[in-house]
Amino acid sequence: MKKPSKTALISCSNAQPRANSEKLTVLKTTLSSLGLLPVFGDCIYERESVFSGTAKERAESLMSFYRDPEIRAIFDISGGDIANEILPYLDYDVIAKSNAVFWGYSDLTTVINAIFTKTGKQSVLYQVRNLISLHAKEQKANFSASFLEGKPDLFSFHYEMIQKDSMEGTVVGGNIRCLLKLAGTPYWPDMNGKILLLESLGGLVPQMTAYLNQLKQMGVFEQINGILLGTFTKMEEEKTYPSMPELVKRYAGKELPIAKTNEIGHNTNAKAIVIGQKMNFTKFS
Repeated sequence: MKKPSKTALISCSNAQPRANSEKLTVLKTTLSSLGLLPVFGDCIYERESVFSGTAKERAESLMSFYRDPEIRAIFDISGGDIANEILPYLDYDVIAKSNAVFWGYSDLTTVINAIFTKTGKQSVLYQVRNLISLHAKEQKANFSASFLEGKPDLFSFHYEMIQKDSMEGTVVGGNIRCLLKLAGTPYWPDMNGKILLLESLGGLVPQMTAYLNQLKQMGVFEQINGILLGTFTKMEEEKTYPSMPELVKRYAGKELPIAKTNEIGHNTNAKAIVIGQKMNFTKFS
């Protein structure tokens, strides 16, 4: 019998409430049913306020899995605000040599982009809790096809070019608010020739205007090869004007290629995307 792939479940950002223990048990059972062997890290649940451990403890929990040669994937089940606290305590040399791949979304944008910046190693922007979400059946089918069989299902998403006809480059970014926490730090990715992925759960026109102007004032729009917009959940729910694509065109300019997808972001039917992977986007006739 084939030995199940060993995977880790961790929480580098805000701690999980104890009330979520039943859901996490379901997640563990679901991963096991797919032929995986999930192992929980030491820092998962609330100990003090939003913390499941100190920054060093949470970093060590992550590093323990990077050092384990049997670990195939590290799934971060958290989100929130405090993931960037662990960045100075990670051993990027060990991460670079490890075969384990980090998966997370939202606030874990900070960890994913720091890993790419420091090591060149790819990570996956995706929340594994989608496997027990409203779209669980579809998510499990896509995840199983890609993770176990190497098929593109989980990573194949629809998009449209909304400005210019094509763009090509290595994808960086993720949640716009969380990505900007890296600005001015050693963990900010080199934007030259990149495709900048941007998405968000919260925030309306004032917040997005501030974030886009920060990117503009940093010179990012002059460095990148294009922008991939994911979902902007609150803005799209409230049908704000201007919309996020309209705001991006306003501040990024008319010459930068821009694509839009409704399948990358915080929605429970979201697909996955590899940060650090070179991708091509072309307008379909």
